[in-house]
Amino acid sequence: MFTADQLPRDNNNNISLTLMKAALDASVSGIIITDNQLPDNPIIYCNGSFERMTGYRRNDIIGHNCRFLQADDRTQPARAKIKEAIANGSNISVEIRNYTRNGQLFWNELYVSPIKSEDGKVTHFIGVQHNVSLRKKAEENLVQEKEQREQKIRERTEALHHSREYLDSIVQTVRESLLVLDPQLKVISANQHFLNTFKVSVLETENKNLYQLGNGQWNIPKLKELLEKILPTNNPVLDFEVEHDFPHIGKKLMLLNANRVELEGEYKDRILLAIEDITERRAIEQRKDDFLSVASHELKTPLTTIKGYIQIIERLLPPESGEKLKDIVKKTAKHTEKLNNLIEELLEVSRIQTGNITLNEEEFDFDKMVAETVDSLQAASAKHHIIVSGHTQIKFIGDESQLSQVVSNFLSNAIKYSPDADKVEVHLAVLNGYIKLSVKDYGLGINAADQKRIYERFFRSTETQKKYPGMGIGLYICEQIIKNHGGSLWVDSEYGQGSTFSFTLPIKQLP
Repeated sequence: MFTADQLPRDNNNNISLTLMKAALDASVSGIIITDNQLPDNPIIYCNGSFERMTGYRRNDIIGHNCRFLQADDRTQPARAKIKEAIANGSNISVEIRNYTRNGQLFWNELYVSPIKSEDGKVTHFIGVQHNVSLRKKAEENLVQEKEQREQKIRERTEALHHSREYLDSIVQTVRESLLVLDPQLKVISANQHFLNTFKVSVLETENKNLYQLGNGQWNIPKLKELLEKILPTNNPVLDFEVEHDFPHIGKKLMLLNANRVELEGEYKDRILLAIEDITERRAIEQRKDDFLSVASHELKTPLTTIKGYIQIIERLLPPESGEKLKDIVKKTAKHTEKLNNLIEELLEVSRIQTGNITLNEEEFDFDKMVAETVDSLQAASAKHHIIVSGHTQIKFIGDESQLSQVVSNFLSNAIKYSPDADKVEVHLAVLNGYIKLSVKDYGLGINAADQKRIYERFFRSTETQKKYPGMGIGLYICEQIIKNHGGSLWVDSEYGQGSTFSFTLPIKQLP
């Protein structure tokens, strides 16, 4: 166990992660440090080995609780042991299943040790990690080796017997263009969809080099890059876009998926190349985006006029006007403002899609921006008490208006989706060169499947569609704003248990 006085300190009497970094980065073990004094015990430091082990970048790690490494695998007994040790401020050693950024499982041998201040209070935890997947795999193989060997023999025998028939059936039944190539990129077979789409025959296609088909119409630089450079080192390759002007069918935008299939014997090292024509789909998406842009702009002008007339009516209403008339005018103004905000969001989406969103970066007081945004939302919500804790004391360089929009969206959603709660919590912190802001509600929560899609344009879960109005574009805009500032945005939530939306932003210095 460490004590806080054993570690280097800076002028502010805090643990100096900068001074520790050289020694920690030299370690082959993954090392993290968490701050037990902040809500949810967030990670404030990770060394290079931890980044390489997990595949996450430092920008994706700082500010998170360590539980994100278990992804959806949250029922492991080891998690309960870690939770107990954290609560007791004690050392612990466990083996736990973790997952890399691309979803690959690895076994982590984890040692957790508390850091205590002079008065015995646990201020931080240090986690030392080792990838022991190979050892675990060897242990499992020793137990199951005989059974697996016999099973593999049966499977390979059966696979060799059916491989040609199976491969041919796939090629012919898939409803998109599909080619089977050998390692030298000679076409072994092409399905009927390919022949029909590109207006060629079997004789013109099979047993020919891919680049020689149709007088060289497939001799495409980006396709060569995919098959000769990317695929050998990154199998499979998914959703690779290629645009090309074909002699018989014109200019097409194709989505390519390539997979190197390693079979035995006669069918060794086959390449499956799936070709999907997405020209029309992309054109439809573009027309939809164009429509949104034009419609939003066209609606903006008359709506501005309507707002002006309503403001005039409010000013000209005689004092003796009835309460019913005053209420009607007030409600009209309120709903007009809602419509105006919706149109502004649609225009924002249009600007993002066309790449016209710009950052007006200036130095501003981050804490003051958050306070003013909270005050504005608090004035409009008498039922929910917005509680702010922590501070940054940072003069941040960024687009104040856009970041205020993100905070406002977080707070609005927290209030909207927790109708039975009476509070929303906001927490601010500075974590080793990053600002972190979190908004916690005590509402519906979000199930695991929907958490992966909530940042998509116009996505709304079935549950929210039934109970709450909206278009599903607020979080999409928030994610784009945070990305444009070089930050990271995420949600921690369990269905029925509320949600915590957080973002981190790197602190920049004026040039």
